[in-house]
Amino acid sequence: MGSVIATPLYALYQRKFGFSEITLTLIYAVYVAGNIVALVLFGQISDQLGRKRVALPALGIAAMSAALFILARSALWLFFGRVLIGLAVGVLSGTGTAWLAEQYGPSGRPRSTLMATTSNLCGVALGPLLAGLIAQYSPWPLILPFAAYCVALVIVATAIAHTTELQETHVRKVTDVRLQPRLGVPREKRRAFAAPAVTGFVIFALGGLYFALIPITAIRDLHQTNIAVGGGIVFEFGLVAVVIVLIARRLAPRAAMTGGLVLLLPAVALVVVAQAASSSVVLIVATALAGSALALGYRGSLDLVNQLAPSDRRSEVISTYFIACFLGTPSR
Repeated sequence: MGSVIATPLYALYQRKFGFSEITLTLIYAVYVAGNIVALVLFGQISDQLGRKRVALPALGIAAMSAALFILARSALWLFFGRVLIGLAVGVLSGTGTAWLAEQYGPSGRPRSTLMATTSNLCGVALGPLLAGLIAQYSPWPLILPFAAYCVALVIVATAIAHTTELQETHVRKVTDVRLQPRLGVPREKRRAFAAPAVTGFVIFALGGLYFALIPITAIRDLHQTNIAVGGGIVFEFGLVAVVIVLIARRLAPRAAMTGGLVLLLPAVALVVVAQAASSSVVLIVATALAGSALALGYRGSLDLVNQLAPSDRRSEVISTYFIACFLGTPSR
């Protein structure tokens, strides 16, 4: 949710600070720098220190990011805010996915993947919708969306503080934690890992198109003046993805990945047609296809990575997968 809460607001920031669309793309893309730093340096830290003791500080970093957006006085503030939320999401994505896999156990691996995928996509859907509605119908469009997000962070942090985890993920002393970069996949798993990593890359590239540019496209090329419409389009994207994940939950990982990749090209083609024809109807259809592609590709690839990850290197392998995904985000 934190990674996309600003999605429908970029047009307002662009108007306020007067930056170009290239600068906007860079503001969005710098998020990946925070992701990669987090995953390279801290991708395996929750295996040593414990899931809860890593998740709570990461939520604090997410709150700091929201504060920078609230207090922003120039585009530079947005760059720093995006780096911080990228750092927080990078830490939380690997930690949360590994934590769920442990909670469900080896026999519940598909269910843990389903939960990780749907919770992530629910945040993707609700963040832009909430921000767009608040921005359009409240007196402080660049303050209240992030204030609401901070309230959500407090609720999540409280829930995490009261959640149990497996004792085996703990170390006795914080000073025993090793922070040297450690990423990768066991040698015997690398060939099998390539397919989900590539799938994650291209599927997240499609997500990056929606999270950064589609709301502004709706305002400019579809002649929409309502900020909530841009958030609503991204909400449809995430909502369709959640529904498809649930419907296709029994689909084999490789079949799901293939389905996502097959839907990718027609979805992007319809986005181009919608822009050229200034057609909201075509964009709605394109978004439904794009959400389906995201759901199948993301769920299938993450499910396969969960199956490949050995228990003693779970966060390390999952973090390597998410690096491939996050690198795809600004590739458009």
